[in-house]
Amino acid sequence: MRNGIVDQSRRNFVVGTAATSASLALLNSPAGAFTNAAQTLRGRFLTHVSIVRVNQIEVTPTKNLGQDEAPDNRPERIRSRREAFARGCPDGKVTWAISWLALHDQRKEYQEARRLLAQYHDRYGDEVTFIPGGYFAPMFDTREHNRATIHEALQLISNMVGGGYRPQCLVAGFMDAENQRHLADDEGIHVCQGQIWSQHAIDNGDGDGGICYPYYPSREHYLKPAQGKADFIDCVCLDGWTCDFLTARRDGFKGGFNSRLGVGPIESVGNLGVTAGRKEMMDTTAVHFDSGVALNGFGFVTSIWETSIGHDEDLAWWLQAVRERWPDTKVVTEGAFGLEWRRHNPDNSKLDYQFKEKGTGAPGSEKELEIEWFMNQEFRLALLHNWTKSETPMVIDFTRYDLRAQEPPTPQREWSLMNVINQKETRPQDKPVRISQLKPEDQQRIFAKYPALKKRA
Repeated sequence: MRNGIVDQSRRNFVVGTAATSASLALLNSPAGAFTNAAQTLRGRFLTHVSIVRVNQIEVTPTKNLGQDEAPDNRPERIRSRREAFARGCPDGKVTWAISWLALHDQRKEYQEARRLLAQYHDRYGDEVTFIPGGYFAPMFDTREHNRATIHEALQLISNMVGGGYRPQCLVAGFMDAENQRHLADDEGIHVCQGQIWSQHAIDNGDGDGGICYPYYPSREHYLKPAQGKADFIDCVCLDGWTCDFLTARRDGFKGGFNSRLGVGPIESVGNLGVTAGRKEMMDTTAVHFDSGVALNGFGFVTSIWETSIGHDEDLAWWLQAVRERWPDTKVVTEGAFGLEWRRHNPDNSKLDYQFKEKGTGAPGSEKELEIEWFMNQEFRLALLHNWTKSETPMVIDFTRYDLRAQEPPTPQREWSLMNVINQKETRPQDKPVRISQLKPEDQQRIFAKYPALKKRA
């Protein structure tokens, strides 16, 4: 597997690879009419984040939810994770995210853990950064407290790694718009893994309504792409987990399966078993690395795995399988990928992400269904239909980004951005409709962006 990045100070990607035969075929299909020829970023990119922590969810520096996981984050587990990653992708780079307690714990095990992470940066070019709030910082603490915690933790990491090191990204799970602005303006960090796409009714925070590929957030709401200079934040916001689009349209665990099913090992292998789980990991990857590359010019697959959960052999297997099927894939750090996207995109004006997936057969991903996603600066739109029949596609999500949005002023669980129709169907208005049943002005907005959809309405 070739990396286009030698180290964190040299970020010149080797881009531009021939599309697979499947991708070329797709370009000639009806969906190819929507191909975004203006997109300049090319290639297949995979990022992997491993988290080192003390408690299961450290929601603030002084409050924890869940059990103490210190035994599962001991140095042997960290070494096992890095060795598994190297077996799957010898020249790839890991992004390590360390929690507040893991930065401060003075037990020998955590002193050794911190030494290992610094060593991995020096030896492999891995990125070492901070994760505030155990994915859920905005849900449990104020913006001001989170800002101060992030500032102090980044300095501790610089001291830990040494040599003037500074991470290129923050791994946050969820991160509000104001603190992403502070990252860019005050900390000089222009990449934030700042949203978990489509997550709702799972774990300790809800955040559906955004775009699953890179974008610059608006000052109004972290899930809203900036509409212009007035609300622009110069921080590339990245997703944390690549999910099966069909299962992700569900809410929580309704239907008896995890709606976060995709490349994550807990949801895939942990729930489905090794054979079916690994198949789902590859099927989800293929959505982005086959048809996704044809439609968008590049593919992006990402995952965050805690060292405490194990699944190291699944990680090695997945990376090896990706290398064999898509040998041009670049396995790079979060910061390097985000900065490369930023180099090609000074703003959101070229955003036009499109995805097309037929069900994989996994729970919640019905084989007879096909979902299509259209995501741009103005709105996101999802269409669902039974591809084995001549059915008119139904709109299951239409989220407008030109409308005013507002984040919660104080910590709370719900941080979603929902307006016209949302895929989770948590509100009475969220029932699927035909495009022709939308308001005339919304139809006009859709057809102006995607004229070919008018024939299918």
